[in-house]
Amino acid sequence: MTLIERVKNILLTPNTEWPVIAGESGDTAFLFRNYVAILAAIPPVCSFIGASIIGVAGYRSGLFIGLISAIVSYLLAFVGTYVMALIINLLAPNFGGQNSFPNALKLVVYSSTAAWVAGIFSLIPALAILSVLCGLYSLYLLYVGLPVLMKSPPDKSLVYTVAAIVCAIVVWIVIGAIPALLFIGARF
Repeated sequence: MTLIERVKNILLTPNTEWPVIAGESGDTAFLFRNYVAILAAIPPVCSFIGASIIGVAGYRSGLFIGLISAIVSYLLAFVGTYVMALIINLLAPNFGGQNSFPNALKLVVYSSTAAWVAGIFSLIPALAILSVLCGLYSLYLLYVGLPVLMKSPPDKSLVYTVAAIVCAIVVWIVIGAIPALLFIGARF
């Protein structure tokens, strides 16, 4: 299956795509090289172009700072994806699910698709808020994929999803602060 087919299928028909994904290998190197490396580049590249080249209200961030921030954000997407897979895997038994790091990684990688693709809105800084709104669809993808990949009972999937979201918020706040701290540090 090509990258474009997978993106289209997970976004448009997640209920039929998750069982297909469940039958695939959860090889970390393959997922990171063939999916994360490509899609996770969309938000930082578009943010760099939007903030450093296009700008907002006559203000543009510096090219060097924007480039460093984009690179750090890109690398931290890999870290965040891996950490979230670890967390989802560790939470599984608490919600009647089965431990399986490969399945947890597939779940995090493919449910992040909507958020990564929505990063395209960052090209125009005024539309960047749409990235957040569209990225919320990733939470739905996580909810739909949890019972399929982590084998959690449907009646516990909502609570499992909420627990995973709370953990994700904490992880992404920490990860999001790193480039921001670099940016602030570079200005002074």
